[in-house]
Amino acid sequence: MVDFQLSEEQIALRDKARKFAKEEILPVSAKYDKSGEFPRPIYEKAHKAGLMNLGIPKQYGGPGYGSLDSMLVVEEIAAADPGVATSMYANDLGSAPIILIGTDEQKKKFLTPLTKELQFISFATSEPGMGSDVAGIQATCEHKGDEYILNGNKFWITNGDVASLYVIFARLKGTKRHAGLCAFVVPRETEGVSTGKPLEKLGHRASDTGAVILRNVHVPVENRLGDEGIGFLLAMGTFMHTRPAIGAFATGLSRSAMEYAINYAKQREAFEHKISSFQAIQDMVADMYARTEAMRLLTWRAAWQLDQGQDDNIASSCAKLVGAEDTMKIATDALQIYGGKGYLENYRIAKLFRDAKLFQIYEGTSQIQRYVISRYLFKEYETIMKGF
Repeated sequence: MVDFQLSEEQIALRDKARKFAKEEILPVSAKYDKSGEFPRPIYEKAHKAGLMNLGIPKQYGGPGYGSLDSMLVVEEIAAADPGVATSMYANDLGSAPIILIGTDEQKKKFLTPLTKELQFISFATSEPGMGSDVAGIQATCEHKGDEYILNGNKFWITNGDVASLYVIFARLKGTKRHAGLCAFVVPRETEGVSTGKPLEKLGHRASDTGAVILRNVHVPVENRLGDEGIGFLLAMGTFMHTRPAIGAFATGLSRSAMEYAINYAKQREAFEHKISSFQAIQDMVADMYARTEAMRLLTWRAAWQLDQGQDDNIASSCAKLVGAEDTMKIATDALQIYGGKGYLENYRIAKLFRDAKLFQIYEGTSQIQRYVISRYLFKEYETIMKGF
């Protein structure tokens, strides 16, 4: 029997995140968006409130929330500021490879400190010349004795300039594409690690994004995650576990854009009527609501499958694709309802419009999600209707 009823604990967690978003994030969101300053005070409060490192198991100091629990938090934070949500949830992305295949010793060493005080861990696959094409990683690792030597450049790294730990993906010298990729946990203070200055972005300005530079970085063998050559599968497994969050980001942004549009339409007058009385406006907000509900349900389904220990690769791709594409339309339509005022930066809808675009790009573009889904349909999906 399908049951969409949240437990009392889940409702309390959602309400806690919603209260935090409204009281601690929303009042300062515009300030940080304008300045581009990293909002560390927000993250310090979020860490203290137990709203970060959501997936770290209890035995390593974390809250041990399931995927669906985490999506409830992510939606509420993203509704206040998607950029803040991105940097907050990046710790879950960065810690996921360690949770998935790390040894008990690695988990104690690298996860527990994240729960004791505010620290950031970054997930680093992307490079200046590649993003969604993980098999195209050019950064190298060379095994020498009891250590590896890493060289290369990572780019588009969330929290890259503020992280104290990095999960770095690199390939063994002499290997190509999927073969030979490895993953390492690299402390920021390791000699040869440096960062570029934060990138200036169209949206998500409260989230730090930058470059991580590796020059003859010596990493002990015990910092390697899993066996040599497991890196590609680990990256894909990580994305399978974290991709539903993009659906939750999109749901939160879409919900806010819709609510702002409703509020504005109720008070804006044209032709001696509130524009909320116009059928064209009613149709637009009805579509916004239906699309937001749909992306939330897809996200919940993907998260539920993860919590059941099921492969959610296709479900998470569907949640990200629908969330990314529909939130861009919702933000666009919401801005249209504002008319010329929506084009002004002193209205929040302009920020949400800028923020929405990123969901079609990061953690696998919309085109990559379509490829993943279509490959499944043509290779694994069994049609019920036979013939032509």
